[in-house]
Amino acid sequence: MSRPVPRTAAVAAAVALLTGLAAPAHADTTGQRQRDFAAAAAEFGVPENVLLGVSYLESRWDSNAGTPSTAAGYGPMHLTDLRAAGVATSHHDEGSEDPRGDDARPALHPQAAPAAPPQQLQTVDEAAQLLHTDAATLRSDPTQNIRGGAALLAKYHTGDNWYDAVAKYSGSTGDAAQTFADEVFDTIKTGTARTTDDGQQVTLSPAPDLVVPQHADKTPAGVECPRRVACESVPAPYQQLPKDDYGNHDLANRPESQKIDHIVIHDTEGYWDSVLKLAQDPTYVSWHYTIRSNDGLIAQHVPTKDVAWHAGNWYVNAKSIGIEHEGFAAKGTWYTEAMYRSSAKLVGYLARKFGIPLDRAHIIGHDNVPGTTPATIKGMHWDPGPYWDWSHYFDLLGAPLGGFGLPGSSLVTIDPDFAKNQPAFTGCDSPGTTCAPRGSEAVVLHSEPSETSPLLKDAGLHPDGSVSTMDVSDVGSRVATGQQYSVAEVRGDWTAIWYLGQKGWFHNPRHARVAKPAIGWVVTPKPGLASVPVYGRAYPEPEAYPANVPVQAITPLPYTLSAGQKYSSAGTVGSEYYYATTFDVADHVVVKGKLKYVQIQFGHRIAFVKAADVRILPAF
Repeated sequence: MSRPVPRTAAVAAAVALLTGLAAPAHADTTGQRQRDFAAAAAEFGVPENVLLGVSYLESRWDSNAGTPSTAAGYGPMHLTDLRAAGVATSHHDEGSEDPRGDDARPALHPQAAPAAPPQQLQTVDEAAQLLHTDAATLRSDPTQNIRGGAALLAKYHTGDNWYDAVAKYSGSTGDAAQTFADEVFDTIKTGTARTTDDGQQVTLSPAPDLVVPQHADKTPAGVECPRRVACESVPAPYQQLPKDDYGNHDLANRPESQKIDHIVIHDTEGYWDSVLKLAQDPTYVSWHYTIRSNDGLIAQHVPTKDVAWHAGNWYVNAKSIGIEHEGFAAKGTWYTEAMYRSSAKLVGYLARKFGIPLDRAHIIGHDNVPGTTPATIKGMHWDPGPYWDWSHYFDLLGAPLGGFGLPGSSLVTIDPDFAKNQPAFTGCDSPGTTCAPRGSEAVVLHSEPSETSPLLKDAGLHPDGSVSTMDVSDVGSRVATGQQYSVAEVRGDWTAIWYLGQKGWFHNPRHARVAKPAIGWVVTPKPGLASVPVYGRAYPEPEAYPANVPVQAITPLPYTLSAGQKYSSAGTVGSEYYYATTFDVADHVVVKGKLKYVQIQFGHRIAFVKAADVRILPAF
């Protein structure tokens, strides 16, 4: 599957053009970061656009306040230092979530030992030696970090071939290194500009005449992946186990047998090597894909036709594809641009293949998956966390969020400025401690139009009646970028939305909107109904089950959708239950009922109401 990065005529032509280009013009910017790139490029003889392109693929030129990425990388050039990043655990071991979420089977709680990161990711020492400085300086000082990255590129460079130097900088080999270099060269060709997380204006001027190397499709036979990304097969075992048990997924025939409605975004809470070992453990749980942080390499574990055990809700599992991203939801880390781009290409490919809408009602985080019953809500996972940049991710998908409704619309899309939106969460590194200020996709809700008013209550997460908290894992009073909600009231610069049966207030000033007008549909109880039940699964009516399949309870969640309230609708779905409790697929049955549900955005997580209980209305 791996092959050396080629030294082709196309590469040579591209390199010749790169080295012949004048330094990108940036007279219209005065940012220190831009000057740092120009100075480092000149000092080490690296083409400035190559240095800018590599940094963009690593960090989008951000400093991230000196915190490590999901691949233990620091600063704009992503110099890696595992000693500072530390040891990881698996998020599958935290909380009480049963990844299968199927009441017909015993709860599954596999354990995985903490795993140290791979030792090869240690470029900070190499750069420190070249600059005669120390690792701490390179981690914390963006200027020196850029110099360190330039020094490494210069060291990796041989002859006239900057392509190979860029590929080696990724820390990978073969197709993965080639994909990283391709993305860098594509970025150089098209150019880009942005304001970084610390307010620096940086521009990479386009090089439209640059010849980008063209390569054959990298996808191995049998792997479901888009073109121009590096993919490999790391199969999860479908294996019979003792005591009539089996693992670690279920065979199916999707989409012929069951429609795939959702793609669920996860993070691994562990490093690549250890996570792939878990994916190959028949006694562990499963997901369809894992994406590596430093270069965006994709590994497929479970065919998309089959059902993986990843979301903690069997109804969602049976109708979704789960994608794990090497990284951490809260431990002071950030997701690399290389991984965002690779993931967006994969999700776009899967969405087209299965007809999944590119919106936040169908491309969801694990934190948006509902609990199955009142007892399971508290243990549901909350990855990829509030630091996953949904707005940028949907830009990469070609489906930008927000800004499509008319002013005054009764429906809004949550869409804060990621870099400037920095809620004061706690518990990222240890319980109760304040998290480092960082850009976030999350907007916190209050019970009144005041920053000092209490947060909302979540009867599922806090059954004792207490209010939600600012703990990074507490999603009980929080909305996420791209989600849509019905406006309940507006008072000056404050907007209230309907959320878990309450009014949730957030600051939405005219000069810095965090929610934008939207178009769409909402649901409200039918006339005569004081309230309607809310569900975490869209299961069939009892009469739909054949005699050999146990009837699954339709259990309401501990919330109410009351008359006068409205919630964003993602459309009507049929009722369905996949009965798969044995290793022999001949015993598996897809039960489809006549009962219809409507998927709604009820709180931070999606939910379902019976279509017969509600009216579906256009939002005005």
